[in-house]
Amino acid sequence: MTNQKLLAEFIGTAFLLIGVVGSGIMGEALAGGNVAIALLANAIATGCTLYFIITTLGPISGAHFNPAVTLAFLIRREITPGVATAFVVVQIIGGILGVWACHIMFDLDVLQASTTNRTGTAQWFSEVLATFGLLFVIFGGIKNKPDAVPTLVALYITGAYWFTSSTSFANPAVTIARGFSDTFAGINPAHIPMFIAMQIIGVGIAAIILPKQFR
Repeated sequence: MTNQKLLAEFIGTAFLLIGVVGSGIMGEALAGGNVAIALLANAIATGCTLYFIITTLGPISGAHFNPAVTLAFLIRREITPGVATAFVVVQIIGGILGVWACHIMFDLDVLQASTTNRTGTAQWFSEVLATFGLLFVIFGGIKNKPDAVPTLVALYITGAYWFTSSTSFANPAVTIARGFSDTFAGINPAHIPMFIAMQIIGVGIAAIILPKQFR
């Protein structure tokens, strides 16, 4: 493992959260109270961010930017437990620093805790499905059309913002980081553990249902 890979995961996850939280702040500010327009802006910007970070940093680290994806690669035995642990640590740190960078850009208090409640069976199930779907897209793309993976992931997440009740977090690092922002994209820290548990379940289901992709 090289420091270059860890730096790529750190930068990529930081930019991912800048895209998610920053576009949420801007979208809400400009939407005039229209939540649908704010969510549309949030979804499009997140998809755009995923496309550029996967395209530019994928050749360096594999473009995980997500502990759930890292866990899936660990299950596939393509990375070691040590590398997986290091990736997850830098992903979480990068995500939180990305959130703080957004707060600075929009002249908000840097240190915040979200008060946005995201809980209940519907949203928990959505996170299982969203995470399973993300891994289906990633590993299906790697197997059948590797060059299209950045586009596939960007389009999937953009769509999943709208077809899941949770707006498709599907990423433990993103979930943790969004707990540090009391803005449009935030999640109450008390609701983070269940979201992450559901995301891990989604990884487990993918490992069972997608055996060819997980070989």
